[in-house]
This record gives sequence, C-alpha cells and structure tokens, in this order.
Amino acid sequence: MPIAAASGLYFLLVFGAGFLLGPIRVLLVEPRLGAFAAVLCEAPFLLAVIVVASRWAPRAVGLQPTVRAMVPVGLGALAMQQIADLIVGSTLRGLSPQEQFARFATPEGGVYAAMLLLFAAMPALANKPSTPS
Repeated sequence: MPIAAASGLYFLLVFGAGFLLGPIRVLLVEPRLGAFAAVLCEAPFLLAVIVVASRWAPRAVGLQPTVRAMVPVGLGALAMQQIADLIVGSTLRGLSPQEQFARFATPEGGVYAAMLLLFAAMPALANKPSTPS
C-alpha cells in the first residue's frame, strides 16, 4: 500500500496548493491580466510544489525510488486530481464536465494540460535512484 499512500499524499499536497492558489488567480490576477497570463503567473508556484511534493511524499511513506514504483504514484495522483477537479468545478464553479474538458482547448487550458503531464510524470522524474560514482 505504500504506492497508494504516496499517491494520495502527493495528490493532497499539490491539490491543496492549487486549491489555495486558484482563488488568487481567478479573483485577483485574472481580472487584471486575463486568463492566460494568470495561469502563467500561477504555474511556477504550482511547479515548485509539484517538484517538492513528488520527492517528499514517496519518502514520507518509505517508498523506494524506482521507476516501477513512481509511475503509479504519478498516475494515481493524476486520477485523483481529475476526479477532484470535476467535483470542484461542478460544485463551486457550476461547470459541467463538458465545459471543464472544453477549457483544455484554450491557451490557458494548454498550460494546464502541460502542468498535468508534469504532475503525473514528476514522481518518476524527480526520484531517479542515484548511481554510485
């Protein structure tokens, strides 16, 4: 179960950060700069959380840093994130699943899709086992 625990912890850390940054982006930055610029402003902060959380969560549950373990961590966290995103989008923003998926076709949706790919891949990328010199 360490893979599931690492995946859940990774998801919670990154989703929590996104849940805090999202209202700042939508309510404060987006009206001033537009949706695309707001997403670009938010992305470096989320990327920093993704990198730190992808390294910390597996270690916190004692998971060995192998590709075989890290790929399911990222994919599991991505699945949880997408489910949570659909729930939050429909309950807090009143968006249908079709409206939420249609946002991927926008420039800001492209940035978001790239961040999702990084989110899924980062546990494997950031936890490569070190080789002895």
